[in-house]
Parts: sequence; structure tokens; C-alpha cells
Amino acid sequence: MIKPEPPLVMTKPDKLIVDFITNQTVVTIATSVDDDPYCATCFFAYNEEHTTLVFKSSEDTEHIKQGLINSSVAGSVLPDKLLTGKVKGLQFKGILGSASTSVLIDLKKTYYKKYPFALAMGGEVWIIDLTWIKYTDNTLGFGKKIEWEKA
Repeated sequence: MIKPEPPLVMTKPDKLIVDFITNQTVVTIATSVDDDPYCATCFFAYNEEHTTLVFKSSEDTEHIKQGLINSSVAGSVLPDKLLTGKVKGLQFKGILGSASTSVLIDLKKTYYKKYPFALAMGGEVWIIDLTWIKYTDNTLGFGKKIEWEKA
């Protein structure tokens, strides 16, 4: 009997995942409290060093209210430009929160470098500390998926 090889454990997401997520702009974030699910879309930036999504939102929004009660979130990122037959995108799980002061400066730089106009907008910078990613890219072969999970 041939034993399957154990899955490859990566400390950081595969380069294909990083290249994809870095070049996109909108994330859908799913939250849930007391069987009341909610989704929101936000502009985001990806911080590779911390494997974190960074976005701006207000505490009075439903997704942040729910995320402060239940910080386990899920979501997806699709290409900014969809091409029929060339399905790409990722699904993720993570922990929603605000960053510690020492890391927050770095994460804000990531976000405001990508969206300088957001400096003039209200709201706070929030993060999703990614714990699992599944990336689908049919241009690599139909149904090709790359998974990453935080060790």
C-alpha cells in the first residue's frame, strides 16, 4: 500500500497567492453573530510580512459590530476584472481585530500607500489576521487549488 505524502506546510502563503491578493482591491468579509450572517465589501491592502488584510471601516457598521462580538470571519477576493472561463479567486478564514500599536504603523502604511485618498475619509484601520487560504486558479489547470494554513 502506498502512503500519500503529507501536505506541504508553508509558513507563508505560496507566491501565486501573494501575487494575486496583492493586485486586487476589494474583499468580501462575512461575519455572523447569533445565527445572523452579514457580508460587507471593503477596499483592502495585503501586508505580506504579517499575512494580514488591512481595511478601513467604522465601528458603527454591522460587520465591525459583529466582528467585535465574534472575531472569526471568512471571506473572498475575486479579480478586479473577471474573465469568463478563467476562474481565479480565493476564500479565506481569519481573525478580525485591530493591530497592536507597534504593528499598526506598518499596516497603516500598507493601506495608505495603496489608497492615499483614504487618509481624508473617516473610520478606523482594521485587520484580518489570515489563518487559512484556498486559492483557485483555473489558468493553471481546471480546478487547480492551492491551500495555506497558518501553522
